[in-house]
Amino acid sequence: MNPSGAGSRDQHFVDAVTRAADLECDRLYAQLGTLDAPGLHALGPRRVMASAKALAAVALWGGSRHRGSAAVLGAVGRLVSTARGLLGPSGLFSGDGNVESPPDSAFTVVDLCDLYELLNGDSTGAASGVAPELEALAHAVRPALLAGGVHTANHRWQLSAALAALHRSWPHPSLAERVEAWLAEGVDVHGDGTYSERSPNYAAHVSNPSLILIADVLGRPELLDVVERNLESTLAMVLPDGTVETVQSRRQDQGTSFALADYLLQLRRMAIGTGRGDFSWAADLALQGPVRDAGRTLAAVIARPALAAVLPAPVAPPLPRLEHLADAGLVAHVTGRVHVVAYGGSDYARFRRARSGLAHNPTFLRMFAGQVVLGSVRLSRDFFGLGPFRAGSACLEGDRYVMEEAVSGAYYQPLAPGSRRADGQYRLEDEGRFVSAMSFSDRAADVLGLRTRVQVRLAEDGAEVTLRTEGPPSAWALELAFRPGGELEVVEDADGPGELRPTGPGQWELVRGTAAYRVGPDVVRFGPGNGTGPDRPPAYWPGEDYTYLGATDAAEGERVYITGRAPGTAVLLLQRVGA
Repeated sequence: MNPSGAGSRDQHFVDAVTRAADLECDRLYAQLGTLDAPGLHALGPRRVMASAKALAAVALWGGSRHRGSAAVLGAVGRLVSTARGLLGPSGLFSGDGNVESPPDSAFTVVDLCDLYELLNGDSTGAASGVAPELEALAHAVRPALLAGGVHTANHRWQLSAALAALHRSWPHPSLAERVEAWLAEGVDVHGDGTYSERSPNYAAHVSNPSLILIADVLGRPELLDVVERNLESTLAMVLPDGTVETVQSRRQDQGTSFALADYLLQLRRMAIGTGRGDFSWAADLALQGPVRDAGRTLAAVIARPALAAVLPAPVAPPLPRLEHLADAGLVAHVTGRVHVVAYGGSDYARFRRARSGLAHNPTFLRMFAGQVVLGSVRLSRDFFGLGPFRAGSACLEGDRYVMEEAVSGAYYQPLAPGSRRADGQYRLEDEGRFVSAMSFSDRAADVLGLRTRVQVRLAEDGAEVTLRTEGPPSAWALELAFRPGGELEVVEDADGPGELRPTGPGQWELVRGTAAYRVGPDVVRFGPGNGTGPDRPPAYWPGEDYTYLGATDAAEGERVYITGRAPGTAVLLLQRVGA
């Protein structure tokens, strides 16, 4: 297999993918050489088949230095034989954590079918002996995928993609019918373009590529419209460091960094298909980072040479701009000086728990100012162990993003005579904060509530945060967590120098005045301090959801606390100064 015609080929892209795929092949081949049969089995079916596809791609690609390598093709055969040994009696692959899982098996099957298509398209027949083994595997797993179920929203599209891939290579009406049954539920895309799980990781690795595959195989172009809408929302969340915002996610990536590079092929596909220069801009930005899953990326280019075409002229997003993803509860304000993200889309107010599948990250503000990264601003409270502020509602009012939350704790009265039991055995009930055998629902309660309103005014050089609390006297602490690598310093202003008091390793309290965080020539000032005292400790309280388990969701970095007491109002000014 040779690269597509040079006339319309994006040579920079092709060369970058080829180099990365060759290096990945070197690592994979070296690793496989150290593994015996049990070691290969321990990799699990997804890694095994993904590795087989990656190695086959470089061995079949005319631009690769591994082109035609008998050793590499031999490794492909060894991996496919390993995958056959991982297929269980149920017709599903085992070894990926979720037991007897149709959707987890679907990841393996998509790569299996892609590998089959690669080998069938190779005119040299160098690895033709592997294709029959792949076909046997495909037929063995097909009944289980046709009958199988799922347990997350994105799994529907991954399972459907596997069925569509099987239909592409071995057409059968039952495969298309099953995909149509899943699609009949409707794709879970919000009005703002985010999927229901609001996860960049699952959009990039599951939903988008799955919908593209299904659209291509079954002739469903409207699914490409869904992918286009999701990529529009992704562009709204691109951060200055080449990552995509994750604070809004309902999945495991909500506390992590996620690279735009993972969207590379989707961005190229949609830029070419729609002619959109903003997607070209994002694809060029994605290519500036390391090429991810390079062998599989190369396999996609071999299967669809149009992916290597020259992109439309890139069009950078305008400055300044205000992006509002209402369903995700996210606002991004981007100027020539700062990039500010305000977030009020937590699920915590509704479910009152931190759990997989819920958005519960308490970070409500982030700011990028040159090399200075304020990675997280949180409001911690010492109020009935209910944890930090997580907005229950949020709205954009001009240049102000307003987030509100109401929480409460209760003290319970004695049971009425008709509800008392002589044996003292009462129902075990969850009262919202904890569980006890107290029959809470039968008792009158004295409720104490705390209302919090956080207003973020977005400015050209930063943001102004106004915090207003209503309720009984209680402590709070604003936590500012800066990315390490800079220096904290106090600032002299009209009222004198600020005061920073160290409180622990990498932790300070801004007692009064203004402070600054400097990285090279870039400086962000923040303040003012709001006093100090033993009744307002400069600390982060994660809440009983975490402390009961001896865990925490605390932010990392250089942390500065501004403390206070409810009720009342406080203001935090964040401003980039200088160049």
